[in-house]
Amino acid sequence: MDGLPIELPLFLLATFAGALVAGLSGFAFGLVVSSIWLYMLTPLQTTTLVIAFGLIVQGYSVWKLRHALDWHKLWPFMLGGAIGVPVGVTILTWSNPVHVRIGIGAFLVAYSLYAWFRPTIAPVKGAAAADASVGFLNGVLGGLTGLAGILVTIWCGLRGWPKDAQRTVFQPVAVTVFLMTALWIGAKGAVTRDTFELFLIGLPALFAGTWLGLKLYGRINEATFRKIVLALLLVSGAVLIF
Repeated sequence: MDGLPIELPLFLLATFAGALVAGLSGFAFGLVVSSIWLYMLTPLQTTTLVIAFGLIVQGYSVWKLRHALDWHKLWPFMLGGAIGVPVGVTILTWSNPVHVRIGIGAFLVAYSLYAWFRPTIAPVKGAAAADASVGFLNGVLGGLTGLAGILVTIWCGLRGWPKDAQRTVFQPVAVTVFLMTALWIGAKGAVTRDTFELFLIGLPALFAGTWLGLKLYGRINEATFRKIVLALLLVSGAVLIF
């Protein structure tokens, strides 16, 4: 930031809004905050803060749902993601990320619109190999775009799992992807003092938004949760395209 009085309140407002949406839906923190932060922060600062705050938001939410965690469901996604993240980061070194993001964005828009207007999609059956494959692709996408749980979120919806079961899968997976990316950024020495100060300043807004989002989550039904997820997937795809 360059010190203008309006920028700090906007930063805190974006942090609160992103945490609120993530607490309610289980994902999309980076989508919300980046739409504002990128006007006042560098891309590297934005990415670093998305990962740092995302770890806290997702980690806290996972802790709240810890008693419902099913490691039998989780391990294939995490194993696939652990392989996929470095692949995604490596692809960035030789591919054009703009083309990749546009392609992924088009897929997200098409899927969310199809699912919205065809609400009676039959649940998909899948084994551990299918879950691991989705986890791998999700890790690749996370390494390319920073969207840590999008594909796993879609897959959980296709499997027809209840909203609590979905969150206990795609949120731990997102935490794993964020953590691996955070370690990579830390190893590169990319965390500056200014970024660390912004992290500390934003923590109260982050905690407040996460708390409120989780409160609202407890009051929505399965149908409303599904609509929220599809709407966020649609917006995610549109942002990637444009």
